[in-house]
Parts: sequence; C-alpha cells; structure tokens
Amino acid sequence: MQASDLMPPFPGPWWRERLTLYLDLIRWDRPAGWLLLLWPTLSALWLAAGGWPGWHLLVVFVAGTVLMRSAGCCVNDVADREFDRHVKRTAQRPVTSGRLSAREALTVGAALALVAFALVLTTHAAAVAWSFAALAVAVFYPYTKRFFAMPQAVLGVAFSFGIPMAFAAVHGEVPALAWGLLLANAFWVLAYDTEYAMVDRDDDLRIGIRTSAITLGRWDVAAVLAFYALHLALWSVLVWPHAGGPWFAAGVAAAAAQVLWHARLIRDRTREGCFRAFRLNHWLGATLFAGLALQLALG
Repeated sequence: MQASDLMPPFPGPWWRERLTLYLDLIRWDRPAGWLLLLWPTLSALWLAAGGWPGWHLLVVFVAGTVLMRSAGCCVNDVADREFDRHVKRTAQRPVTSGRLSAREALTVGAALALVAFALVLTTHAAAVAWSFAALAVAVFYPYTKRFFAMPQAVLGVAFSFGIPMAFAAVHGEVPALAWGLLLANAFWVLAYDTEYAMVDRDDDLRIGIRTSAITLGRWDVAAVLAFYALHLALWSVLVWPHAGGPWFAAGVAAAAAQVLWHARLIRDRTREGCFRAFRLNHWLGATLFAGLALQLALG
C-alpha cells in the first residue's frame, strides 16, 4: 500500500462541473445584481451608525447581501423554470435547461440562506426578527408575476429590506426614517427593473407573465424617469436633515446625471439599450453611497 492510497481522491471533473452549475445558478459572474442590493443597504448602515459602522456589521451586511441575493436566484429560477424555457435570454439557466433539479437548486438556496441567517444572529435580536419578513417577501416575489400587474413593486420591497435591517442591527429598532428610505429605494427598484422588463417584453407577452413594462405600455419610459425622480427626491428630503452638505449634494447631482444618461439609453426601447441601462444601475447606488459616506466622514 502506498501513501497515496490513504488519501481521499481529488475531486474529478464531475465535481468541477457541479460547482460551475451552482455558480451559474447564483449568477456569480454577474455581480450587478447583488450590488443593486448592497449600496442602499450600506447607505442605511452608514446613516444609522452616523458614519463608519465597524468591521463586524460591515462584514455581516456585505456577506449577507451576497448570500441572500444568491439564495433568491435559486428560488426565482425554480419558480420561473416553465416560463424561462420560452425566453431566449433565460432558456439555458441550470434549472430551466434540466442540468439542475428544482430540489437541488432549492437545497443550495436554503443552505445559502442559513449561512446568511447565522450572520444575522450575531447582531441585534430586532434584526433577527425582521430577517424572517425579508425572507418571506423574497420567496413570495417570483410568484407575483402570475397575478400582479406590477410585480416590480414587490421586488422593490424585497430589494430594500436591508435598509430596516441595518437600522435594527445598529439601534435595535426600526425608526420611521428607515421605512421612508425603503419606500424611496423601492422607486429605484421600480425604475431599473422596469428597464429590465422592457428587454423581455415581447417574450413575456407571448408566455403570459405580468410585468411593469407590459402594464405601463407606451408610458414605460416616462414612468421609469418618474420613478428615478421620486427616488432621488425622497432620498434627498429624508437624508438631508441627517447628512446634508456639499458631498451629499454632489452625490445626488451625479446620480441625477446618470438618470439623464439612462433616458437616452432607453428612449428607443431597444433590447440592448434597456439591458445596458439595467446592468449599469449599480453605479447610481454607488454614487449616492459615496456622497453620503464622504459627507458623514468629512462633514
């Protein structure tokens, strides 16, 4: 017997193939999705803490955001597997294409959500309590496409729940400010996810999915710009008393400039323009966070 006989075998190609499928399932190569959740969550964390929140909370919320977005992808792909097969852009997703079973995808999602929950357990009890509501909304969202004319509104709540959880983790409670910021952020989600829905509008009409792009019809572009405007207006009004100043104003102005650029990208309703606008939305969130963080740090 040789020493190598006592060692466990090195994972073969099947293991690497499975890992590749799992990474594809959670959109690991497309970070724009979790960045859209991360920036408003970090903004809320900085605002709640009055500046730097400390390494512990930063790690919890960054890792938790990535994990929960990944878990959400698992649930979404299982819920939409029969629809996704009829859309060219989504037909090759692991569950839809049959390379992963629905049970396996949900197992992966549950494991990721449990790790995220373990992180939340290291914070305040109030944040732990609100995490159950956040999970419920995230699981409920994919099914609203079947009966709700504006499922993006539900996604807006799901993608904004990091805001009240950040305040709960810092203060042990969720003030009215946090719910106002959630509403403001929900308008941003409505804007960028309507851009996303505009990409697949023809396919969604054919297969019977309901989206904001379909509901809004020829008013889609105007509505997207209105959603952006409401987001920036509410954000400014709510945050200014707590972190108003030149750096914050510069962040809002830079975000508004990006909205004008998005208007150019989506005005002709081309798939390429709408998809590009959606994919680059995380820069708007990053800009607002940078303005807030600099204002709190530099005064």
